[in-house]
Amino acid sequence: MNLRVLRTELKRSVAPWAGLVALATASALLHLISEPWSDTTTAWTGQWTSMALWTRTLLFYLWPLAVGLGALQGLREHRSKISDLLTSTPRPPWHRAATLAGTTAGALVAAFVSLILVGAVQVFAHAGYTHLGWLPISLVGVLALVAGAVLGMGAARALPSVLTPPALAMGAFVFTAVLARTETAPMPGAPGAEPNRLVLLSPAVEKVPNALVTLSASVHLGQTIWMLGVASTGFALLVAATLRTRLLALAPVLAGAALALLVLPSDPRRMFVVDEAAAKPVCDGAVCVSRTQQARLAGLAGPGKEALRLLHGALGGRAPETVRENTAMLPDGATPRWSRTTVLFDFDDDMFATAKGEEMTRALIAQGMVPGCSPVGWSTFGDDQFAQTVAVGWVLGDLKPLPGTGSAALNRAVVARVRPVWMELMALPRARQLERVDAMRAAALSCEGDAFEALKGGPSR
Repeated sequence: MNLRVLRTELKRSVAPWAGLVALATASALLHLISEPWSDTTTAWTGQWTSMALWTRTLLFYLWPLAVGLGALQGLREHRSKISDLLTSTPRPPWHRAATLAGTTAGALVAAFVSLILVGAVQVFAHAGYTHLGWLPISLVGVLALVAGAVLGMGAARALPSVLTPPALAMGAFVFTAVLARTETAPMPGAPGAEPNRLVLLSPAVEKVPNALVTLSASVHLGQTIWMLGVASTGFALLVAATLRTRLLALAPVLAGAALALLVLPSDPRRMFVVDEAAAKPVCDGAVCVSRTQQARLAGLAGPGKEALRLLHGALGGRAPETVRENTAMLPDGATPRWSRTTVLFDFDDDMFATAKGEEMTRALIAQGMVPGCSPVGWSTFGDDQFAQTVAVGWVLGDLKPLPGTGSAALNRAVVARVRPVWMELMALPRARQLERVDAMRAAALSCEGDAFEALKGGPSR
C-alpha cells in the first residue's frame, strides 16, 4: 500500500476516528477512574510489567470497541453500493482487503502504542528496575486489537447490515465478560473458584496480582495462536465471495482455539508466575527489597535496622534477624507462611503503603511480632490487629495506633479496646510477659490459634 492509497483510505474511512476513540476511551479509564492501577505498587505507571498488564486489562473495553469499529469499516462498500463495481476490477480481492484492514488496524495499533508510550515515559522516570520482559504482554495486546478489528470487518462483509457493528461489539463484550467469570472448582483452602484456561482466550487480563508476577510463556504462545486464528478468519471472510468459502473461512478460528487450548496452562499457578529477575533481593545489610522496589530501599533501611534492634532488645535471641519484602506468590485464600527469623512485609499492606521513618519502624515491629493470618486476598480487621497494637506497645513501652490502619475514630476505638490488655501485660513480671508474648508469636507465626487470646492469658489454640 503506497502513501497515496494510504492517504485516500484515511480520508474516506473510519480508521482515524477508530484510533481517536480507542485512545480517548483508554485515557479516560486510566486517568478519570480511581482504580488499583492508580495508587498501589502495581500502579500502571509504577513498574514496566504492571504497566503492560494494566493496559491489557483495558482490552476488556477496547477489544469489543475494535470489533465494532472494524465492522463499521467493513460495511463501507455495502453502504456505498459499489460492491459489484469493485469485484469487476482487475485488482485482487486480497489486495483490497489488505488495504481496508491495514488502515483501521494500523490506527488502533497507533492508539494502543501511544497509550503504552505515555505509561512507559512515566515508568522510566521513576522505576529503578528496567527490563524488556513486559514486551510480550503488550505485543499480544496489539495483536488482539488487530485481530478484533479484522474479524469485525470480515463479519460485516459477510453479514452486511446496519445492526452488525453494534451486535458484534456487544457480542465481543459478552464474550470477554463470560470468560472473565469462567472458573473451576475451588482449590483447598481457597475462598472461591480459580480461573481455568478458557479465561485466557480473552485478550484482556482480569487483574494484576502484584508487581512481581508476569504472564507465563505458555500464556503468550497460546494467546498468540488464538489471535492469529481470529485474524485469519476475519481476513478470509473479507476475501470470501461465496457461502462455501465463508464457511471454510471459519476453519482458522476453530483450529486456533483448539491449538491454543492445548498450549495454554490448565493450572492457575502457571498462568501468573513470579518474575525471578524482578523478585531478586537488593539489600542494605539485613534489610532487603525486591529489584522492582529498590528505589524504596533507602527509606526502608534505617527504620528496618532500628526495628530489628528494638525487637532484639525485647525478645533477645528469639528475635528476627532480617527484614525482607515478601516475594512469595500464594493463591487467593491460602494461609500465609511466616518465618521466625525474618520479618516479611508487603508494600501493598496498609501499614506499609505510606509509612516512613518512625511509622515504618512501628509497622515492621508489628509485622515481626504478629504477621497476621488473614487468608491471601482477604481484607479483614480484628484480633490480629489488636494483638499487633499490644505487641508494639509492649516492645516500645507506649500504646499508639498502628500506622495506616484506618480513621482517627477507628484508631481511638482500637486503642481503647486493647488498653486493658496492654496494661495487664505490662504489670506482669518480666518472665510472665515473655511467656504470653511467646505464646502469641507461636500462634501468629503458625496461623494456628488466636494471638490476641494468647496475650490475654487465654488458650492460644
